[in-house]
Amino acid sequence: MCMYVGRAESIIYLRSHLGKFLSVDQFGNVLCESDERDAGSRFQISISSDGKWALRNESRGYFLGGNPEKLTCTAKVPSSTEYWSVHLAARPQINLRSVGRKRFAHLSESQEEIQVDANIPWGEDTLFTLEFRADEDCKYALHTCNNKYLSYTGKLENKCTNDCLFSAEYHSGHLALRDSHGTYLSPIGSKAILKSRSTTVTRDELFSLEDSLPQASFIAALNNKYVSVKQGVDVTANQDEIGDNETFQLEYDWSAHRWALRTMQDKYFCLSTGGGIQGSGTRRCADALFELIWHGDGSVSFRANNGKLLGTKRSGHLFATCDNVEEISKFYFYLINRPILVLKCEQGFVGYRAPGNTKLECNKAMYETILVERSEKGAVHFKGHNGKYWRIDGDGIAVDGDGPSDHFYLELREPTRISIRSQCGKYLGATKNGAFKLVEGGSETQWEY
Repeated sequence: MCMYVGRAESIIYLRSHLGKFLSVDQFGNVLCESDERDAGSRFQISISSDGKWALRNESRGYFLGGNPEKLTCTAKVPSSTEYWSVHLAARPQINLRSVGRKRFAHLSESQEEIQVDANIPWGEDTLFTLEFRADEDCKYALHTCNNKYLSYTGKLENKCTNDCLFSAEYHSGHLALRDSHGTYLSPIGSKAILKSRSTTVTRDELFSLEDSLPQASFIAALNNKYVSVKQGVDVTANQDEIGDNETFQLEYDWSAHRWALRTMQDKYFCLSTGGGIQGSGTRRCADALFELIWHGDGSVSFRANNGKLLGTKRSGHLFATCDNVEEISKFYFYLINRPILVLKCEQGFVGYRAPGNTKLECNKAMYETILVERSEKGAVHFKGHNGKYWRIDGDGIAVDGDGPSDHFYLELREPTRISIRSQCGKYLGATKNGAFKLVEGGSETQWEY
């Protein structure tokens, strides 16, 4: 179900995946047939002490309930059958923005806390996974990029304990997270440390979940240096380490089917006179758009608006002057702001076949978080929460490797979709009955992430 906010802050509407609105008729029958919102489709949220939601139909005055057979709306007072555990359908990997402070959350420099003082969400430190814990009373945990969990005290814990579990509440179109003591997360003090304090919800306790656009770094195959704008407007492959100036946000232009690369200084890579590439563009014009061409060795090339491929000069400067794919026009790609991946296809999430089984399938209602470890020349290794590495097992994947024996390459397809190429050249695909297998290619190899 999709949830829409009404003009009144306490009113919501529920819409199915078929585009129909849930409503209650004058006889109390629950229907899901209308393409439009009406008086019978207006619901008010009330939240219990344990964080569960009760939905009161505004026109009838009764609460929405259900059993395995059907939905009902006949209870004047909510009981166990009228309280709902809410599993947010949004992608679980997000940037977290404070409504009150108008700033984004990020991992602190010490990597022991979360601070809410970033003007823009840049780099892996601003990525969080809002984990739905179905086996722990349907609560949520905030998982950081360094594989830790936020406690209500503001400290990051190595394991998800009861102190790291929060109920999700919905207020005025925004999210509030309440701990087991009844207090809410908010940025506290001059350092804006994220922890629980208040028992009431104000703007300080409200957050919006923002989509995390792909941010990447590139290594030039010619000199094994990172592409950077550290030295000024010229885009140059001359750095040994990844920093903010070596991280770029990729923004997809749906009309041109090409990508723009934005710098942290809010400028775009742009084709200049003579074919040089500068990080000085102020808008996404045609000269600021590039086609990504992926190669079997895990590298990528960029085709500029003049039809030429970007190449690396001996000085490290990038110029769009290459006609053919060769070493100087190849770059290795690292998806920086996804140190943890969650993969989803039309059948469901990627997860373990069964408890205790290390084989992966892709038709699960619950997701498994996947740790990403960077290797050489754009390759990555995947690691499960059991501490074991992904291993190619026949045409499938088992998470039982003691070391990183098999590597993979990530390839961007759309802003929210990637393909994963194995070292043998085949792609991971979603096949019949949730089988997670190596295949040659096709639409089944595109994963929401």
